[in-house]
Amino acid sequence: MTTLRPFTCDDMFRFNNVNLDPLTETYGLPFYMQYLALWPEYFQVAEAPNGAIMGYIMGKAEGNPDTWHGHVTALTVGPEFRRLGLAARLMHILEEVSESKKGYFVDLFVRVSNKVAIDMYHRLGYSVYRRVLEYYSGDPDEDAFDMRKALSRDVHKKSIEPVKDPVRPEDVE
Repeated sequence: MTTLRPFTCDDMFRFNNVNLDPLTETYGLPFYMQYLALWPEYFQVAEAPNGAIMGYIMGKAEGNPDTWHGHVTALTVGPEFRRLGLAARLMHILEEVSESKKGYFVDLFVRVSNKVAIDMYHRLGYSVYRRVLEYYSGDPDEDAFDMRKALSRDVHKKSIEPVKDPVRPEDVE
């Protein structure tokens, strides 16, 4: 049975199996520690019965009073644990936390080439809000979709009305 629980400092020494995927953005230890200290309720892990890390989600609350929202910084599931619904369960936790924090929406960035993830997010109710040019650095740089899902506070779904023209990373608030 899979256990969904809060991420702990010790998990940073055990999550390489899910972090080594080429589509997973990885960060330095101080970055993970900052999220754990500031937004612990947004940092959750899926753990197998044998203690293996199956996947995790890391996020935060951000924005000004009119755009307060939950943000998915990273979501990853190890290759051997995919297609079990873990990503959807982790996303649901982050959405529930964002609802409890009175957010208007949840947003995330995904590589435009990551069709599997884009399709999954669509199935979970997310839509493309805008395209962010050269968001991911590499050779060459890659664009991202800023995808959003309105929460109950956004009764009129204003937060997910698509923006027609692409933006640059420095224009993302």
